[in-house]
Amino acid sequence: MNGAPARGVPGFDDLDLDWLRARGSVKWHRPEPDVLPAWVADMDFPTPPPVVAALHEAVDRRDLGYPDWPDGSPLRTAFAKRMAERYGWAAPAHRVREQTDLIQCLQLVLHLATSDGDAVAVQVPNYPPFLATLRTMNRRIVPIPMEDTDDGWRMDLAALDTAVKRSACRALVLVNPHNPTGRVLTYDELTELAAIARRHDLLVISDEIHAELAYAPHRHIPFASLSDDAARRTVTLTSATKAFNLAAIRCAVMHYGPDRLLALRDAQPPDLYGTVSPLGVIATLAAWEHGDAWQRDLSTVLDRNRRRVHDMVRDRLPQVRHHLPEATYLAWLDTRPLGLTEPPVEKVLRDGRVLLDGGDPFGPHAEGFLRLNFATSQQVLGEILGRVTEALGGQER
Repeated sequence: MNGAPARGVPGFDDLDLDWLRARGSVKWHRPEPDVLPAWVADMDFPTPPPVVAALHEAVDRRDLGYPDWPDGSPLRTAFAKRMAERYGWAAPAHRVREQTDLIQCLQLVLHLATSDGDAVAVQVPNYPPFLATLRTMNRRIVPIPMEDTDDGWRMDLAALDTAVKRSACRALVLVNPHNPTGRVLTYDELTELAAIARRHDLLVISDEIHAELAYAPHRHIPFASLSDDAARRTVTLTSATKAFNLAAIRCAVMHYGPDRLLALRDAQPPDLYGTVSPLGVIATLAAWEHGDAWQRDLSTVLDRNRRRVHDMVRDRLPQVRHHLPEATYLAWLDTRPLGLTEPPVEKVLRDGRVLLDGGDPFGPHAEGFLRLNFATSQQVLGEILGRVTEALGGQER
């Protein structure tokens, strides 16, 4: 095990390795039996008890017929309430629509608001399915590199301003908190970004799915909450799936700021883009309304784990660059100073038997980077870190 174990948190640090390996989810099912997975952004922790109870209650009622939602699902008012309570954002519930996941949300907005060949700005590195979506839909990617500074990752707003003007961008895909660097943009940065969006009349597609995974003192600020202008040009995408480990429920929400875009969306055939399952809505409501205690324990565990990863890199892999993530449960490791002769994902898998993400799928200049998911028990994380350190030739303690 890497490092001295801290006191365990029940429900989070008592994971059984056999139980994890028996799971049918892609994270644990795809790798070979001797490989520890820390790649896809799924947490290892069991489903929150309030969500399990709500789903059991629904199934036990044997009532899985069509829901009576003439004015949309209960998620619309629940989302508005959560935004007001958590962030002070008065997000009108009548502007919320349900979809199955954030990738679909992004694809829907791009389909409705942009055309073949349009330029779309996006931070890089970035979530691979977002970049793949832009390429598949033939949207011209305008990469805005995140800068690695001594104080952490920064979004180059001057470069964004120049790039969107030069490329005549129609939209900006904003991922905040950022995946994979874990950066949380500040109020000043967001305000400057909003000024750029106004100056160039950008549609802002704001992925805020990691909002509830920000670590104090960092604070998430919804982009649409900045001003009336920001609200009118922003489509906010989010879900309970990341903060409560519910990926398989296939349930997300979109808040439409632009009147024209919302009207265009509502003019489409009602089922063209699919509908969410009532069970997904039930699970999301249970998480938002009854999952806060579970989420507080989760935050304790993730905060401890992110520091453990950071300490390991500092102490045993001092050449590897890493900034303590301000949000998410993902560590973004720059192994380029090691001078490896092969992609680090391949080396760590072969020599350490740990499956990580990283490299070219995250966009330009991501070669040589590893993304490590630390949302697991302290025992499993310790084994992962020990194997990764050894595979990369880390120093002995």
